Amino acid sequence: MRITEAARRLGLSPRMLRYREALGLLPPSRVRSPGHRKYGEDELRAAELALELEQTFGVGPAELAFGLRVLAEPRVAARLRELGERTGRLKPPSTRALDFEKERALRWLGTPVEPPRPRRR
Repeated sequence: MRITEAARRLGLSPRMLRYREALGLLPPSRVRSPGHRKYGEDELRAAELALELEQTFGVGPAELAFGLRVLAEPRVAARLRELGERTGRLKPPSTRALDFEKERALRWLGTPVEPPRPRRR
């Protein structure tokens, strides 16, 4: 279906639907001919889910797109976690969790892992 029909079914303007597509909130539409997008049920379901998430959590499309970026890009997630820790909204990971990650990395590298030492209190 063309963008005007898809936008009407979603209760959006064609411009807003293009904006959401540019943000990555729905799969890229198929191009039927130069300048004309073709939307199917997959695109509509993704747009409906995005709208539902926005309403449920009180966020806008740009915020939702950033949330997807955080999930997809580990570097962005790490920097955001750092901000959360500095502002006190997130607790830093426990040293015990870091020990586990270190041991796992050493096992992957084939390096012998020493048994953990008992902690003193």
